Amino acid sequence: MPHHANGSFEVKVAPLEPYVKNDKAVARYSLDKQFHGELEGTSQGEMLAFGTGASGSSGGYVAIEKFTGKLEGHSGSFVLQHSATMTKGKPDMNIFIVPDSGTGELAGITGKMQIANDAGKHSYEFEYSLPSR
Repeated sequence: MPHHANGSFEVKVAPLEPYVKNDKAVARYSLDKQFHGELEGTSQGEMLAFGTGASGSSGGYVAIEKFTGKLEGHSGSFVLQHSATMTKGKPDMNIFIVPDSGTGELAGITGKMQIANDAGKHSYEFEYSLPSR
């Protein structure tokens, strides 16, 4: 049976040197997050994004981030994989735990995350399952 966790996070996004140098619409970024609530810890990762420049902000991104900390008292780490598009300002995000990426007390974790950005304040809703111990 899935468990649910929610809370907030801060994120620092910084540009990285792009691999694609002849197209300014393709960009790379580092991600540094601090999670609060039922998920307490940090994550680091990288994002690759493309913006169309179209009115209403259309584009897409993919990202990988590794979380390290505690989830409702269970210590360990896991990796989140992001795939998202934005169509004229409307996001469609898919964020899943990479299978078999859990360590420590989070070994075997599966799940998915939803994130929201309300006027610069970020929050998450996390649905997950841990194997019986």
